Amino acid sequence: MNRIEQLKQFLEESPGDNFLVHALALEYIKAGDAQTARAYFEQNLKSNPAYIPTYYHLGKLMERAGQTEEAIRIYALGMEQARTAGDRHALGELTSVYEELLY
Repeated sequence: MNRIEQLKQFLEESPGDNFLVHALALEYIKAGDAQTARAYFEQNLKSNPAYIPTYYHLGKLMERAGQTEEAIRIYALGMEQARTAGDRHALGELTSVYEELLY
């Protein structure tokens, strides 16, 4: 059983587990399927907007696709969530990639 199948099986056992959805999206990136990865990242943010790691990886995915404005928007949303959560580490990472695109 490959990693994607394994994660899907875990998700069947624990539906809505944001960590598993995020991990599945990352596996699809590794497999070269950006469209499916994006769908899983977006599903994650829809079900739990406070799941901060997804903002960074979805933003990077948008950058690689040449969708700079969308990446900036995603990073900004992630920065808001990181501020709200008091997660200074995530805020610093998101701010860094956000500013890199702006300047």
